[in-house]
Amino acid sequence: MIEAADFRPAWWLPGPHAQTLWPVVCRRRPRLPLRRERLELPDGDFLDLDWTTGVGGPIVLVIHGLEGSSHSHYAAGLLAAISKQGWRGAVMHFRGCSGQPNRLARSYCAGDTTDIAYVVERLHQREPATPLAVVAYSLGGNALLKWLGQTETDPPLQAAVVVSAPFQLDATARRLGQGFSQLYQWHLLGRLKRSYRRKFRSRTDGPIGLDELAALRDFYAFDDRVTSPLHGYAGVGDYYSRASSRQFLAGIRPPTLILHALDDPFMSADSVPTDAELSSQVRLELCSNGGHVGFIAGRWPWRADYWLERRIPAFLAQYC
Repeated sequence: MIEAADFRPAWWLPGPHAQTLWPVVCRRRPRLPLRRERLELPDGDFLDLDWTTGVGGPIVLVIHGLEGSSHSHYAAGLLAAISKQGWRGAVMHFRGCSGQPNRLARSYCAGDTTDIAYVVERLHQREPATPLAVVAYSLGGNALLKWLGQTETDPPLQAAVVVSAPFQLDATARRLGQGFSQLYQWHLLGRLKRSYRRKFRSRTDGPIGLDELAALRDFYAFDDRVTSPLHGYAGVGDYYSRASSRQFLAGIRPPTLILHALDDPFMSADSVPTDAELSSQVRLELCSNGGHVGFIAGRWPWRADYWLERRIPAFLAQYC
């Protein structure tokens, strides 16, 4: 089901770029004490969870976007909102995103569903009677939708929320190579290259040498030379085709809310799925403005209203 989102952008943040950049550059992020837990994975690698300090109540697993972490503005804001509800929040860091390179050569990608499935199952096994929900952003949202849609049995969670997911990865790569959106590509590629250098400066099992990174100037090149070989894809075309979440939306079983802005500068409006592509359990709320993981309302800059931190808990409260 597709509906209009009950969101009105702040008048002082006109356009998609203002909405996208304000919380990154200007927001004073909530600071919560977090407890880190390291999970050892079956393949010999590890990933880290950052937990809020609550001791009871429903659990909300938060999955970040490309090169994000528990320090990302959207993760910190949602953890604060979760805590106010009396729930527990846990940010699942993708491999290599928690401040320490992971052990294996592989890291994470937009189609990486195995670790999500492992963490959800671990949390469920620990507390089978505790309500569990998952909220994912951007690249993490694509991975979550893919996992939910291709899982043939009901996952052990009550609900899911996805924000600003790149439903079609090839379209996202094209959009990020155009106009002002190239700024986001430049920033994210820079972070990916720094992570690669930090990890492989003392290893020899990387797919390319460090001196070759400078020649990779867009996502197509990086995903073709680095992401694809590290994660078992034949090349960038194979990766974008198999990992994109749009083709899996009809198979989603848990109640799922997708929040998306038509002016998202990371993708074009024609990437948004149609009603016919959605499972009956999926509610897609669209708004004309909101940017990428922005959705800032409020009358004045000093009283900014981070709408996602109201809408997401309100949806989850129906199931948790």
